[in-house]
Amino acid sequence: MKLFLPTSALLAGSVLFVDSAEVTEAQRLKLEHKMAGTDNPLSFDNGKLVLDLQERLRLELRANNFDFNSAHKVATDDTFLLQRFRLGATVQPTGWLKAYVQGQDAREIDSKRRNAPFVLGAEGDDPFDLRQGYVEVGNAAECPLVVKIGRQELVYGDERLIGNFDWNNLGRTFDAVKLRYEDSARKFWADAFAAHVVTIEGFGPSENTGWRFNQSNWDDTFAGLYASTRWVPKQTTDFYFLYRNKNNNNPLYSDGLGNGARPYDIKQEIYTTGTRVKSTPGTLGGFDYEAEAAYQFGRDAGRIGAAYPNASGKSLGHEAFALEARGGYTWEEAPWKPRLGLEYSLASGDSDRNDSKDESFLNLFPTNHKFYGSLDLFAWKNVHNPSVSLKLAPHETVSVQLDGHAFWLYTNEDAWYRANAVATVRPLDTAARNADKFVGTELDLTVGYTPLKGLKFLAGYSHFFAGDYLTATRTAVAGDDDADFAYVQATLSF
Repeated sequence: MKLFLPTSALLAGSVLFVDSAEVTEAQRLKLEHKMAGTDNPLSFDNGKLVLDLQERLRLELRANNFDFNSAHKVATDDTFLLQRFRLGATVQPTGWLKAYVQGQDAREIDSKRRNAPFVLGAEGDDPFDLRQGYVEVGNAAECPLVVKIGRQELVYGDERLIGNFDWNNLGRTFDAVKLRYEDSARKFWADAFAAHVVTIEGFGPSENTGWRFNQSNWDDTFAGLYASTRWVPKQTTDFYFLYRNKNNNNPLYSDGLGNGARPYDIKQEIYTTGTRVKSTPGTLGGFDYEAEAAYQFGRDAGRIGAAYPNASGKSLGHEAFALEARGGYTWEEAPWKPRLGLEYSLASGDSDRNDSKDESFLNLFPTNHKFYGSLDLFAWKNVHNPSVSLKLAPHETVSVQLDGHAFWLYTNEDAWYRANAVATVRPLDTAARNADKFVGTELDLTVGYTPLKGLKFLAGYSHFFAGDYLTATRTAVAGDDDADFAYVQATLSF
């Protein structure tokens, strides 16, 4: 006797017959998933246990990214390999209970820099460690409340303020408690969370070669409310109110040669409130748009461009803001579907270093690599950044994007901050204060190729054209030459 499975037949575009005596419900579901192309060889017990893994390799070449001086060959002028492996497991015995655990091993191979994360832009080694480990209770389809407890990613908006920083070899997670209320009928959800950022353990080169469990920084508390709605037609509208209380300037990473880095910003107690709007894809013809505005107030140690913390040791009042707007048009019917986009980002800087107020916008926990140039020379902090982009799709598996950026400091009374929003490019001395605010321009070319599901190649080249600010602050060591960055990356995911 034969049994006809209509779902599988439709999915495959043909008729499938199997012996009914040999077909179980699990086998039927597996056949349907296979015919639909959604069969996962790492899924077991009808999806109650699902494994995932990712291997990523990126070869990087950097020249003059730190000293802008072609005459000096330093440790940061180098070619090296970044390798990252992740292995995860999801256990979901019921529709309302899920547990997830993920480990990560990250390595920086054949680099001239010392094996100390964050120092001179290094990513260093982090032997296999717990990246995520959480329990999620609830099912939004049945109850509007869902709680997630444990080590997890926090990603909101387009990650200008809160992101997982996935471009970085180490990434970012938090030990957090998050409560979500979701009302699908009213197109609304809201999160309330309290978190501590996970710190990469091992603050020096010798400490970073062995295994040390990554722990969260309990001196750095991050909490907030983030809500999103699609009540306004054809767009998503977000609102947020965030609180960060960092009790000290630690941790301090050192490479043993006198170079140090503080990747998690200065001592602070600040509040950030803002809103973000983004058009719903495909609802405006070929047009799209996005805008975000954030305002901060509170207190901080301030003046990272000079002393760390400020010489008096006292907290300064904090008041700052940041804005961004972008829009574009995609010619969907044209060959290669070109999209032309324009964007403008700005963030306030501290305009008076002698008063009792710090006006330098604090960038929180962003993924800045996506926005202010691929060389990672800028953050959403003391900056004006207009940019233009052209994106093409020559084939369904290929994407090409060319971005052009121009950069000015919001004020030259404040420092030029790199993408981590902490490290400064030049000391804030008299020459820097008297310099022209124009820092330079950058061109970024990126090509992506996805030949198979789960396999992606990415290649890019960036060139930074040094501007007047670099010339005015030039010294015997710090030059005003252009900088280059090139990379080839392969990612395999299951």
